[in-house]
Amino acid sequence: MAFDGTDFVDTDYTQPRAAGPSGRAPTREELDAQLTGTQQQLARLRQAQEQLERARAAVEEMRRQRAEFTAGRAEMLQSLTRSIGILQKAELEARRDAEQMSKSLSGLQQALVEVEHLNEQAWSAEGWEQELNRALTGIENARMEYNTARLKWPILDGKTSGAATNSPTPTSEPSLAALPLGRLFKLGLALNWPVALMVLLSLVAFLFVMFKR
Repeated sequence: MAFDGTDFVDTDYTQPRAAGPSGRAPTREELDAQLTGTQQQLARLRQAQEQLERARAAVEEMRRQRAEFTAGRAEMLQSLTRSIGILQKAELEARRDAEQMSKSLSGLQQALVEVEHLNEQAWSAEGWEQELNRALTGIENARMEYNTARLKWPILDGKTSGAATNSPTPTSEPSLAALPLGRLFKLGLALNWPVALMVLLSLVAFLFVMFKR
């Protein structure tokens, strides 16, 4: 609301009257009326000032809100864009890891089925050597599948890391070259004792057949 400079000025009271209408001194009634007009003019000026103060406060509030809107919009555009990008990348990585884990799980399940179906009691006396070779091959394939899954998923070794790695880290396991010979022998025996046992049984059976002849 705009105000003119003369809106609240009463021209009848801009200058005090030095004399009455006939050049005489103003009477008390005339002075009282002039004082009353001046007080009314001051009241109107104070009211106009209050209106201007409220208008100024409203404009300042609108300016503050506009600045808050501009800054908030820019902040949220940046934050939301960055967050969406991060989550999209994480989603793609999680989906890729889930697909790889599903393949590993399927391979382990298939290997388990094949190992469970190995039954030496069903081997015939004529072809047990061929059956034994096939069984050893199946066990070795299952071991390769298991070791491959261990390299990809550290959780199989009891580690809490949820991230999959396509190759083992240099510090994830102790170097075999640093182990003593006795420890290497025990480790190899622990890993390959099923194969050694089957070979020993085969040798005993072969010797038994030879001596029987």
